[in-house]
Amino acid sequence: MKINLVGTSGSGKTTLAKRLAAELSLPYIEMDTLYWRPDWQGTPDEQLLPKLEAALNASPGWVLDGNYNRTRPVKWRYIDMVVWVDCGFARTLWQAVKRAATRAWTQQELWPGTGNRESFRRSFLSRESVLLWTIKTWRSNRGRYIADMHNPHYAHIRFVRITCRKEAESLIAELTLNR
Repeated sequence: MKINLVGTSGSGKTTLAKRLAAELSLPYIEMDTLYWRPDWQGTPDEQLLPKLEAALNASPGWVLDGNYNRTRPVKWRYIDMVVWVDCGFARTLWQAVKRAATRAWTQQELWPGTGNRESFRRSFLSRESVLLWTIKTWRSNRGRYIADMHNPHYAHIRFVRITCRKEAESLIAELTLNR
């Protein structure tokens, strides 16, 4: 099974993706790990797309965590399912705030070998704030994924929209039962 979890930053997609990967005994692939380099530098597409292709081809099944819409031609080519974690705006923002504060407090490295860490300044007082990104992208992400669900070009993909924990638990139960 090949599954891509998508959703706005703070929606809970990483938590659910890691859990699904563990429950289904599939490799977990994080788009942010493929994308981010030291000093908050992104990977150019001409390098990112081959890295993504290699990660996806390394296993017959996987759980991929991340949006990166420009990578769709690679990641959705042979995908079975897209799980859209679509929590309400208030919940998504609250979860993003909690995560940003925790990361800033603990100073954990976000992606191995990058040295990238959140700070209170970066998270709460910067134009590069993940919280600002959450606020700016929540509505547009919602519109994009609703359109994708109805796009005939993606008719081969099973879309699952998760709006609460109960739906996430139901999906996990269904997928583990049917493997």
